[in-house]
Amino acid sequence: MSIASQGDKFAIDRRKFLTRSAGAASLLGLGHALPAWARGRHGGTLARKGSDVLSGEHLTMSVADASFATGGRHGAAVTVNGTLPGPLLRLREGQNLVVDLENNSSMGTSIHWHGLLVPFLMDGVPGITMTAVEPGERFRYEFPIRQAGTYWWHAHTLQEPMGHYGPIIIDPADGDPHKVDRDYVVMLSDWSPMDPHTLMKKLKVGEAPFNFQKTTATDDYALSGKDRRMWARMRMMPTDISDVSAPLYSYLLNGHGPEDGLEFLFNPGERVRLRFINGSAMTFFNVRIPGLAMTVIAADGQDVRPVEVDEFQIGNAETYDVIVEPTGSDAFAIVAEAMDRSGMGLAMLTNRAGARAAIPALREPPLLTMADMGMNHGSSAGAMDHGAMAGMDHGSSDAMAGPMGMGSMSMRDTSLLPPSVKVGPGIDMVAMNPVDRMGDPGIGLAEVDHRVLSYRQLVAAKMNPDMRRPTRLKEIHLTGNMERYMWSFDGRKFSAVTDDPIRFAFNERVRVKLVNDTMMAHPIHLHGHFFELVNDAPHGHQPLKHTVIVQPGGSAQFDLTANEPGDWAFHCHLMYHMHNGMFQIVTVRPLQGGQG
Repeated sequence: MSIASQGDKFAIDRRKFLTRSAGAASLLGLGHALPAWARGRHGGTLARKGSDVLSGEHLTMSVADASFATGGRHGAAVTVNGTLPGPLLRLREGQNLVVDLENNSSMGTSIHWHGLLVPFLMDGVPGITMTAVEPGERFRYEFPIRQAGTYWWHAHTLQEPMGHYGPIIIDPADGDPHKVDRDYVVMLSDWSPMDPHTLMKKLKVGEAPFNFQKTTATDDYALSGKDRRMWARMRMMPTDISDVSAPLYSYLLNGHGPEDGLEFLFNPGERVRLRFINGSAMTFFNVRIPGLAMTVIAADGQDVRPVEVDEFQIGNAETYDVIVEPTGSDAFAIVAEAMDRSGMGLAMLTNRAGARAAIPALREPPLLTMADMGMNHGSSAGAMDHGAMAGMDHGSSDAMAGPMGMGSMSMRDTSLLPPSVKVGPGIDMVAMNPVDRMGDPGIGLAEVDHRVLSYRQLVAAKMNPDMRRPTRLKEIHLTGNMERYMWSFDGRKFSAVTDDPIRFAFNERVRVKLVNDTMMAHPIHLHGHFFELVNDAPHGHQPLKHTVIVQPGGSAQFDLTANEPGDWAFHCHLMYHMHNGMFQIVTVRPLQGGQG
């Protein structure tokens, strides 16, 4: 293992990456005096907040049971090399990497190198590319670093929401075109003292057990009587945005809760790069720095033409690099507000220790729209379009199962589905009019009074390497039953399709259309590849991504060159959606026609 130092060619300035917390010092060096809960279930100690830095060609990463404390909460956690998040890996494009994973925890584990182009046997997905590394065992990962940019690593097990994740920065072999004075990682995550297995069980047996954004009496009054009956029949509310939110979750930036006083230093006039990584289990974040514009320069590690915005929504597993030039104030608040606006992560960009900016209040919770139901995309910005709803017959439950096929939760006109989709109890909604929603800024952001990023604004900085037209279209439906907490692709849970993967021929160019038949946004991630968003970018400059948000009741398309042979995970990156069925295998092999 090699720890970055001032003498290392690839070292970074620790003062720029290892940010300070007002309470951090009090949590260090106290293992011998910790109460029983803080010593962990199996002798683990309290996790240190923030990431150490590892650099070099041979690293060791040790997983251990631990405890974690933030904002008055404490509970079980998992650390890698003693910290939460785990270490920041600072690598160089073109180097070889060897990582020895040591499992000193009580559960099986792995490391998935999220967004990295690696041989599929090094991809770190138990049950697909490897067996889990059991307690007391070691596993060696070894592969070349073929790219540059901002990425991250995480367990592909339920250790991930407990703290088994961390950032990766890969420096370009030919030098970074973005000249900055400071360079910071801002890793967003959510943490709960509730064990992930318990949390998942409650999601399956309860009706929105963690939706704390309940409809208020005022909200009810704003809806017509028919609309209220419609939502009641669907057994959900227009505020049903996130499966899990505050107060169950604490929202963290680099392992620090809002009360911890996390600071990022700057000097006036400096250019500061902030590398935002959403490493959360279940949370979309809306990121803004009030009073300070952000210039987006990279998405999912790949450079894009600069776009100046005031806010962006970042889905689970996505990354965005931005440059800011703070001036005119001693401090600016970095606000990562949960999409359902139940809570926020917080840090300060400050030119002197202790300086503080005003912290904005949480905004009003957003409401689901007709567009989110896949019905009326002409009014996607507003809440429920009551005029459109008035044209529906809500007079009986039979009507709800009639022309629009309303089931126990939403529309189920299964005649709208292609034959490839398996119809059954796993589907409780079918989008009636799933139009492309690449231009949507994200739930709740369509009517804010400042500039918000959308996928349509992303343009690749460099020409894409493969200019061939796709030879076929592959349509995949995102399906689910929210009441039963069942999630799937094409109506089939992963447990039912292990012998029937999505098949692509090696080097095939295929256009993939994702149709979201649910009323939740899904961040869909394909392992081992980058794909090109079909977002009306100039020819040859479609942005490359490894994760794409598919908005509720809408669709998204990407072009894929299937040039990485092997078996690859393809899944929703909402942790409990993936573990409850929205997971598939993509097989890339020289098969005749590559049909799948």
